[in-house]
Amino acid sequence: MLGLSAKNTRLLFFVVFLVAFAPFLMNPFPTDSAMAQFNAGYPDLMQRFVIFGIFAIGFNILFGLTGYLSFGHAAFLGVGSYAGVWMFKLLGMNIIPAIMASVVVAGLLSVIIGFVCLRRSGIYFSILTLAFAQMMFSLAASVLTPITGGETGLTLSLSDPRIFGAGAVDGNIPVPGFFGLEMRSTYELVMGSWSFSFNVGYYFCALIMVLAFYASIRIFQSPFGLMLRAIKTNQTRLNYTGLNSRPYTLAAFVISGMYAGLAGGLMVAMDPLAGAERMFWTASGEVVIMTILGGAGTMIGPVLGAGAIKYMENIVSKINKAILEQWFAFMPDGMQDVFVTLVYPFIGKGWHLTLGVVFMLVIIFLPGGLVEGGQRIRSIFSRKKTEDTPADGAKTPAE
Repeated sequence: MLGLSAKNTRLLFFVVFLVAFAPFLMNPFPTDSAMAQFNAGYPDLMQRFVIFGIFAIGFNILFGLTGYLSFGHAAFLGVGSYAGVWMFKLLGMNIIPAIMASVVVAGLLSVIIGFVCLRRSGIYFSILTLAFAQMMFSLAASVLTPITGGETGLTLSLSDPRIFGAGAVDGNIPVPGFFGLEMRSTYELVMGSWSFSFNVGYYFCALIMVLAFYASIRIFQSPFGLMLRAIKTNQTRLNYTGLNSRPYTLAAFVISGMYAGLAGGLMVAMDPLAGAERMFWTASGEVVIMTILGGAGTMIGPVLGAGAIKYMENIVSKINKAILEQWFAFMPDGMQDVFVTLVYPFIGKGWHLTLGVVFMLVIIFLPGGLVEGGQRIRSIFSRKKTEDTPADGAKTPAE
């Protein structure tokens, strides 16, 4: 179905189910309960889940298939963001031209950077990509201030021409939309103590992510994807056969960069602001962690890794000392203080410490990431089911 194997078709429909019912899945606790702080079903965070999922899917095409580790992919995310905002400023507030410009500009930049960096492999390739990304960050933050807005970022203003779009509405800057449908439009569904948000911007990004995920599956199971796997397995031996691997690695690099540009365009489509911080080396490191945490080389792993990190960044970071004291209020005062003191460094501003511990445990015990963890759990249950089921042809003793 859809040109996919039965296994990949089930995986695609599983992703469709997750993104379609995310408002329900991300809000499992009633709004008036103590556990409501763990709900993640608000529009801004759900948008980040799918946008960074796209970013990680694209990075996985390069790193997961070819083994080339880029430390500079945030450059394409940032360039895509700037291109999108400029389309809003010059043309109008329709998100389609902005997204298209983001993908094209990021693709052109990735051709240039990839052509230079792919002359080397291994750690030298990684350092080259990092150097290019930091150069782009410096240019955006200082040298190209008239184009990028410098450290304050590129924003919309009332004086923007917007040739094909509407001007200010009631003295306010217009918001991004899809042929009149505003991305910020949200419908609230209240069911008893539960509240669910259905946001237009989220579902638009979710649709794009599903299409991007489908495209990545087709790449993975194509002859092109098989060639990329051969490059990762042993590029030297492949070169000895007479095949030139560089066009394949460059194509993978450009596709990956266009995915990053798409993510950058969607970010400004939801919030029309582009800043140089999106091109900093930490942003490139974040997508590396997302991919490895979820499972590099797997299809759904990067999506899971992006969701896990963005959840910790936005939910775990909100837990403060007062909430911890409420959690351990049932303990005697002395013991309560001990537990609060032990847990407090891992929450709030210390959520990076929690991420580091989780990442370390995954690397040690689950080298295949969260996907490997799910496979192990499934194998345990399937083994139990097999043990409980009599083998074919086995005879039951007479009583």
